[in-house]
Amino acid sequence: MSQVEHTEEQITAEPSLEALKRAASRTANWRERLKAVEALRELGGETAVDLLTRLAQNDAVHQVQLAAHGALTELGVEAERPVKKTAELIKGTNKILLRIKKSLPAGHSYEAFKEKLRNMRSDVYDIYEGDKGEGFDEWLESTWSSLSGR
Repeated sequence: MSQVEHTEEQITAEPSLEALKRAASRTANWRERLKAVEALRELGGETAVDLLTRLAQNDAVHQVQLAAHGALTELGVEAERPVKKTAELIKGTNKILLRIKKSLPAGHSYEAFKEKLRNMRSDVYDIYEGDKGEGFDEWLESTWSSLSGR
């Protein structure tokens, strides 16, 4: 392999790793982080293990944490299995949701609230959607109706 060919491979490989780093850090897109976990598992290596370890320990969405843990296990890395958080996933969630509710006109619909949350705080929306799964709408509507204010 010539030096030029080797350099071209490095150039194309590095952006891929950089793209995975960015995807693993997208706080408002748990699905992208989940895809990044799969790609990092396939990639392997020290950088992938470091990113997977961070995701397994710190990601706000338990599903991503579990996938990262599984990838680490497949790569032969011993890691403690993540425990699902039972407390607030984002500090001050109720205050955030109340602020959004109060910013809407009196008598607004749940759908208007949901849309404004998605637009204003996509990080909160995404983390809870990833955490609650199919029960997300039920949880959000119940929370919305229980908030004082408009």
